Amino acid sequence: MVIVIDNYDSFTYNLVQYLWELGAEVTVYRNDERTAEQVIAERPDRIVISPGPCTPNEAGISLAVIAAAAAARTPLLGVCLGHQSIGQAFGGVVERAARLMHGKTSSIRHDGKGVFAGVPSPFTATRYHSLVVNDRLPACLEATAWTTDAGELMGVRHKELPIEGVQFHPESFLTEHGHRLLENFLAFGGGSRASGVQRSTESR
Repeated sequence: MVIVIDNYDSFTYNLVQYLWELGAEVTVYRNDERTAEQVIAERPDRIVISPGPCTPNEAGISLAVIAAAAAARTPLLGVCLGHQSIGQAFGGVVERAARLMHGKTSSIRHDGKGVFAGVPSPFTATRYHSLVVNDRLPACLEATAWTTDAGELMGVRHKELPIEGVQFHPESFLTEHGHRLLENFLAFGGGSRASGVQRSTESR
């Protein structure tokens, strides 16, 4: 089972749809309807922290879920705000971006590992963000992806844990190879991929 933490973002269910198309069983919780301990207690195979319109400090349980997933060694992917939350959770700095990127595409190069395995480099990705993780990363994180023009940080990976973040939106129809990237994430650590999507009763 994949648990998606929804940061009240319109892109969340695009992510859910992609995961469903790849055969994942998905449960969605809003970022204020469970505690991190309750999320981990469900023993998910993987966790996704969704995009959102705020900062990591305002993203409900997102930071706490990342810490809990790290302690449990549960594979976790952060997208946009989720990526920024990963950076902050491990000691990085989240700051204003030099350029506001809302619905714009960029050419992205990457290291070909983790979620980027088998993905051409460069590829085109869609960006919706005004914040970024500063590229002076803490020792436990490594950079994985950058824009080809300005070298802006577009991905991070924990050096010892199955945790990755991407600043761009793999679930946008303008992003190339988004399904492949999420398929790579679903391969982290094996586990069940029975198809189905559930939304928590509190969210209905």
